[in-house]
Amino acid sequence: MPVKLFAKTSGAGKPVILIHGLFGAGDNLAVVARALASYYCVHLLDLRNHGVSPHVDTMDYPSMAADVLAYMDDNGFEKAALLGHSMGGKVAMQLALDAPERVTGLIVADIAPVEYPAWHDNVFIGMFAVAEQTIHQRREADQILAKYVAESGVRQFLLRNLVRNTEGRYVWRVNLSAIHDSYQNIRIAPAGDMPYGGPVLFVKGEHSDYIDCTHQKQVLSLFPASQLKVIGGAGQWLHAAKPQLFNRVVSGFLHKN
Repeated sequence: MPVKLFAKTSGAGKPVILIHGLFGAGDNLAVVARALASYYCVHLLDLRNHGVSPHVDTMDYPSMAADVLAYMDDNGFEKAALLGHSMGGKVAMQLALDAPERVTGLIVADIAPVEYPAWHDNVFIGMFAVAEQTIHQRREADQILAKYVAESGVRQFLLRNLVRNTEGRYVWRVNLSAIHDSYQNIRIAPAGDMPYGGPVLFVKGEHSDYIDCTHQKQVLSLFPASQLKVIGGAGQWLHAAKPQLFNRVVSGFLHKN
């Protein structure tokens, strides 16, 4: 059953839906939304078990795609362009494969339609370690996370999910248990009976390993009209590392399609 997603909207014009990645929220793509809002009506979604959207046990790409489709139905627009980053890119791909007539164009930021290794095991261990403690200051959580996650930037991203509960202690806003239990569903590739023939742009960070030449066959089998752009000097967080260039690439694609 679809979940009613929380969203922020801005701008006016044809709808563009932005879909965040694992452990993220719509606000992660706020810079992109601001750049597009001059030309489009931009919808920043929080996926199920993320941000302030509802918590549920089930988490897989067909279900998450159905959530976005239900959001479109509830808001009365028949078609939309989709931009998804990382896990959100897989959600967007799944929606395009499930309901191609509803998608005018697809932008996939630094993810491919393939299964990935279990790269987040230490992240889960660290986040569960934080959850087991009584945390009153963010730096306490950071100190615990640092035992498992060396990269400060990754920790700061994860710590954006800490919120105070009614007792004044910090807790995770994401549904950590459900995400962990569904991690295999998140790692796998989106799938469809037929390819999506509409316009698709894959955008890769130069220094990211999430898209490489070994993925080309799978990409073209599902998205035969796709093209690839590489953002120089960027890693997986390409929209944050090179916002002006990323936004220019995205805007150019949307204007053409």
